[in-house]
Amino acid sequence: MLAEERRQKIVDLLQANKRVIAKDLAEMFGISIDSVRRDLTIMEEQGLLQKTYGGAVPLLQVRTLPQPESLRYGEGAPHQNAISRHAASIIHANDTVFIGGAGIQYGMLKYLPKEIPFTVVTNSLKIADRIRSLRNIDCYLIGGKLRPEPSAGTMIDTLAIEMIRKFTLDICFITGGGIAANGISTATPEGAAFTHALSEVSRRKICLAPHEKIGVRMFVTSIPIERIDTLITDLEAPRQVIREIESRDVRVIYADKDEDMECDRDEVP
Repeated sequence: MLAEERRQKIVDLLQANKRVIAKDLAEMFGISIDSVRRDLTIMEEQGLLQKTYGGAVPLLQVRTLPQPESLRYGEGAPHQNAISRHAASIIHANDTVFIGGAGIQYGMLKYLPKEIPFTVVTNSLKIADRIRSLRNIDCYLIGGKLRPEPSAGTMIDTLAIEMIRKFTLDICFITGGGIAANGISTATPEGAAFTHALSEVSRRKICLAPHEKIGVRMFVTSIPIERIDTLITDLEAPRQVIREIESRDVRVIYADKDEDMECDRDEVP
């Protein structure tokens, strides 16, 4: 089989299965893993796919609407929980941290430290309602105009922006609809403006970035990627985009859902 025919077959498999595994492709085509990796690298450069740890996935489609509450605040996928767990482990005694209303931020709640005192600032009614019963946490709720479904309970208007600027935060845990080498982006100018204001009052900016959001660019960029200190992602994150992000002096940490551990990029096989 010619290389062009093999790559077309990979495209067909991606369309049918939504992902391919390098080891399986090597067995299917009777070639080495290195040859498969070269194919995937070439196809990524051609804009045909996104490489991941051990394989590839199709190019991601941008979501323009937030998920309904029943999905956003569900149990969470294993790779998302791994990111949330590692994010929560970063919190130290007496820190003041921001946790927003995205699903992966909500996922942090079950992993928050219970033995140390700290403070949470949030613009999410859902987050505040869950945290207020925890005795070791002081919680401050950012006010503003309530938004309609599916974003009800998260304040991002001018009142919220004005209020967040009154705080000084040790850590802000942020995310976005898209995380790419040019920055973090979202669907609305209001959301982007709130994230920008949040970054200005935070000593450390930590981005929670599940692989399905890596490489996506949405309508409005909130902050350039250079303003992020650390990006926490999972092993399926597209490597080309991650390399571009790392080139901007952003530390990238991979949270491993299978081994219940976290590792820097250099430690990933």
